Amino acid sequence: MEELVDVRGLSCPQPVLVTLEKIKASRSNRLRILVDTDTARENIARMVKTVGWEVLEVEPQGIGYIITIGKAA
Repeated sequence: MEELVDVRGLSCPQPVLVTLEKIKASRSNRLRILVDTDTARENIARMVKTVGWEVLEVEPQGIGYIITIGKAA
């Protein structure tokens, strides 16, 4: 089961830092990140590449997005 991480309402760089903490603590190969700004979506997408993960899907969700990330193959 994928863990959902809600970083809505946080100012940068908090969404990136919270996502990075969840990646490090996760036993799963996939996470879903709920963001509310384009900036957070873009920054998280850049950060995950630096730690060997990748963006699998970006779904519009209300006024934000759900970003599904996973370990790169």
